[in-house]
Amino acid sequence: MSIDFIFSRRSIRKYTNEPVSENEIRLLLEAAMAAPSARNMQPWHFVVVTDRKRLDALAEAHPYGKMLAEAPLAIAVIGDPIVSDSYWIQDCSAATENILLAVSAMNLGAVWLGCTPRRERVEAVQHVLSIPEEYPVLSLLAIGHPAEEKSPRTQFDPKKVHREVW
Repeated sequence: MSIDFIFSRRSIRKYTNEPVSENEIRLLLEAAMAAPSARNMQPWHFVVVTDRKRLDALAEAHPYGKMLAEAPLAIAVIGDPIVSDSYWIQDCSAATENILLAVSAMNLGAVWLGCTPRRERVEAVQHVLSIPEEYPVLSLLAIGHPAEEKSPRTQFDPKKVHREVW
């Protein structure tokens, strides 16, 4: 069994202009929804963005989202605290990571743009995507066919590993 796709998962910020296919988008969303979820509450929603004007607006709205002006796809991962007020952040984080791993396995590129807990980022993305204020945006993912290459790596640090006790 190879887990090389995990080590090749890197933050990619440059993309070609080739669109991400509907089939690829569907696979990314299926991967997201395969994430673990506390009590299987699945407190997530996803906004898929392929419209160039909206992608450009997101690039302006998020302070670290300039690459969205090149990306052919963005996926916003939104929590539903009404469904799960205790674990929506963990569940949506797992869904976000599943998308990133699927991106890597599919030879696409992506970068995770954090929104929660930065209220100004959450509100800016909510505004651009017409998301009701009771649904916080956890993350915004810029996705596309990579126009840059980064070597696979592990960041294993044995000093961070403790056995049996601290």
